[in-house]
Amino acid sequence: MDPVIVVGAGPVGLALSLALAAQGVPTVLLDEDPDKDETRPARTVVLREDTLALVERLGCKALRHEGVRWSGWRSVRRKQLVRELPLGLGEGSHEDGPPASPIHLPQHALTRALREAVTGQDLVQVAAHSRIDTLEQDPKGVTVHTREPNATWWRGSYVVGCDGARSTVRKLLDIRFPGRTAVERHAVAALRTELPWPGQAVLHRLPPWRTGGAEVTARPLPDGAWRLDWLLPPQGELVTPDALITRVRDTLAGWCGETPPYELLDTGVYTLHHRLALRWRVDRAFLAGDAAHLLGALGTQGLDEGLRDVENLAWKLAQAWHHGASDVLLDSYQAERRAAVASRLRAADQSLPILRGGGGLRALVPGSARGHDSLLTDGHLGCGPLGAPPSYSHSPLAPAHAEAHTSVGTPPGAPVVDVRVTAPDGTTVPLRERLGQGHLLVVLVAPGTGVWDRRHWMTAGVMPRLAAAVDALPMKGELLVTESYPGASAHTVLLIRPDGHLVASFGGVRPGELFAAADAVRGGSAHDTTRSDRTADVN
Repeated sequence: MDPVIVVGAGPVGLALSLALAAQGVPTVLLDEDPDKDETRPARTVVLREDTLALVERLGCKALRHEGVRWSGWRSVRRKQLVRELPLGLGEGSHEDGPPASPIHLPQHALTRALREAVTGQDLVQVAAHSRIDTLEQDPKGVTVHTREPNATWWRGSYVVGCDGARSTVRKLLDIRFPGRTAVERHAVAALRTELPWPGQAVLHRLPPWRTGGAEVTARPLPDGAWRLDWLLPPQGELVTPDALITRVRDTLAGWCGETPPYELLDTGVYTLHHRLALRWRVDRAFLAGDAAHLLGALGTQGLDEGLRDVENLAWKLAQAWHHGASDVLLDSYQAERRAAVASRLRAADQSLPILRGGGGLRALVPGSARGHDSLLTDGHLGCGPLGAPPSYSHSPLAPAHAEAHTSVGTPPGAPVVDVRVTAPDGTTVPLRERLGQGHLLVVLVAPGTGVWDRRHWMTAGVMPRLAAAVDALPMKGELLVTESYPGASAHTVLLIRPDGHLVASFGGVRPGELFAAADAVRGGSAHDTTRSDRTADVN
């Protein structure tokens, strides 16, 4: 079968090629300009716990050393400390512990790590200086043409446009990209200095010095560096180099009492747009990353969402490439991911008038400053409607409710908790390390198994029956065991998608219901066999 063609070799395109290769799918990665990966310390990315885990599974294990985790979060309004929040190093939320600290690193470090992983991957063919100008589809595949200097025709099974905000793939597919222009503008500087809060990220609203503007943030980077962002008026103000230096000096003096010594590493001005493609799939062509959506106001992270596109799409394309797939499965990529990003954009658009609308009566409402702070904190830390990982509770792949279903601490469609699990070969690892391999995970909650020799519990109790049920699933599944899972009782069975979202949980071993749920996950068969017939065979 022909490889998948991935257009665009930014972080999203690189990650998608690696994610497909991890599932045995070859790709051709069309890289328009391999020489544009410039080193820009002021251009950084913030990775949440789930997206960091993804890039580490793709072969970027050393990435943690390229970035820094924030030890805490400080919110200040004028001269008053509104909140000081410690951050954890793993799973967490506002309710059950400190939020997990994101990792902050230069984007060129992420791109470099992904490129290095690609060079060691035999299933990824990189075609440099390849810009497409033609895209044709037929029932069996796609054909794209790249123009000079490497003019040629490429044949693929599918094509995915990861070619950015000005996506050629999107234009060739004639997909509209409506939205809002210049939602926010920021001046940014990367510098090396000492601030009073080592390791903490700082959000300062309405700083009292003249050049502070409406908001300034400081977020630590490796090697004693910081990234500072000043919110600018949506239009008008031209930021000259001299004006930016004045902002830097005034801000450092406002925080430190006087301007400390500093080394300016990089500066820039960037404008954020909010846009959402009307379609993310046209037959065998898909969009991902900035080609499909633009967001980033109020601390939200567009690259995070692009990487979530990758994790959602990769296992579905792998299923289609290896076994064939129904339109239900392939359409679910748009249904799930577009809805998740649209929800994020709606939350930001609803919050912007409140947070950026100035003073008036809102400023006099008791507690309003703290409420505004919570909204902004959510966006920056990856919590709440502005930043939390998405839940696909209304997915077309969700199974019909069955009496055998039981409730656990994770609702169906939401990302599972990263508990430790044991595989049949005796390997004990975090659950996230078993994701991204293109198969379902079936997890049995079995307290006490950790103190018994695996040879005994693998052949005892419900294990033989569950192992037989997993072998009979319509998609390949891996059987895992965990000592405990939040909200789950003993002998609860969890069915988890290849991208880590919970399908359903069952009270005990129920082969027929487990089969039906797994069949729903793959969107039914690509052939004509009915779902009811296949379920009856298992029972």
